[in-house]
Amino acid sequence: MKIPAMFSRFVLRIRRPITPVMSLDSIRGFSSINPKPTIRVAVFWDLDNKSPASFPPYDAAVKLRTAASSFGFVKLMVAYANRHAFSYVPVEVREQRKERKLLNQLENKGLVKPPDPYFCGVCDRRFYTNEKLISHFRQIHETENQKRMRQIESAKGHQRVRLVAKYSMKLEKYKRAARNIMTPKEGYGLADELKRACFWVKMVSDKPEAADRALKEHMVDVMDKREVECVVLVSDDSGFAEILWEAKERCVRTVVIGDLNEGALKRVADVAYSWKEVVMGKAKKEVEKVVGKWKDRDVLKKLEWTYDPALEKEKSSCGVWDYEFDYDDDEIENGTEVESVEIGDDGGNWWEIDNENGVGSSRHCQ
Repeated sequence: MKIPAMFSRFVLRIRRPITPVMSLDSIRGFSSINPKPTIRVAVFWDLDNKSPASFPPYDAAVKLRTAASSFGFVKLMVAYANRHAFSYVPVEVREQRKERKLLNQLENKGLVKPPDPYFCGVCDRRFYTNEKLISHFRQIHETENQKRMRQIESAKGHQRVRLVAKYSMKLEKYKRAARNIMTPKEGYGLADELKRACFWVKMVSDKPEAADRALKEHMVDVMDKREVECVVLVSDDSGFAEILWEAKERCVRTVVIGDLNEGALKRVADVAYSWKEVVMGKAKKEVEKVVGKWKDRDVLKKLEWTYDPALEKEKSSCGVWDYEFDYDDDEIENGTEVESVEIGDDGGNWWEIDNENGVGSSRHCQ
């Protein structure tokens, strides 16, 4: 039968096999559901004892967060220190500031010319001396930022929310530019850099061991609430050894990051790394082996036999024993009767055996 030309196209569509639609989940290596790791990690940083003096604060915090995320899902990152830790300026930073000050003097005198002009991070204007850039930033952009902050602080309710949404991009742009141009008034911007790396920074009083006590209380509180299964401690203070022992008794995995090779904390902790290993990424490479050992240990603990006194007492308790005796087929065929023996029905003890005269024997089983 000949099909008309006007219907041939529709017939071909009907006869053409329909290509099955593949879902993304059916593709190997692709899944729309990404389950979170079961291990929750908390990072506790003792800044009084272990500050990132030899590394930039933001870079050190990011490397630390990356290494901790290899153990599982990082739920908490907190750093404790007193006022002196935030006001302290490392020797390397002081040397850089002295060199920058000397270079500014030479640029003002015209003895040194920068290879590239200095650009303003807010308005993109170019300057040929660093001091002119700083004065421009302070006179214009710093004043504008202060006005915006006063408007946000004076507003309330829905108006405040709208102002924050309106100025959020400008405030973030100002912060990025000020970080590279302005010198912090106190310290070298340790708290701001750690906050930028998503750390919760807490300043404590200047009393001795105030940061250690606050950090210990926070660690114990987290373990009491069972919020994490792994604790990462950044410190070399041997006073935290008791907390690590308590964490191990609660089956919480412990990781220590410090510079002392034979410290008391590294002897107690499950895993220990140095700052250099964390910054170079060596710690992240070794995490797979460590997590594999932890999983093997958990499996062995599940298979391990444990002594339960109550259960063993129930098993060994004396009473009516219900044993099934195996009889020989030959005895059954010969008609030999086998008497069933019930032990414990007459109320007597099982070790007292009656003799022929019916008098119980007083001799106990040895």
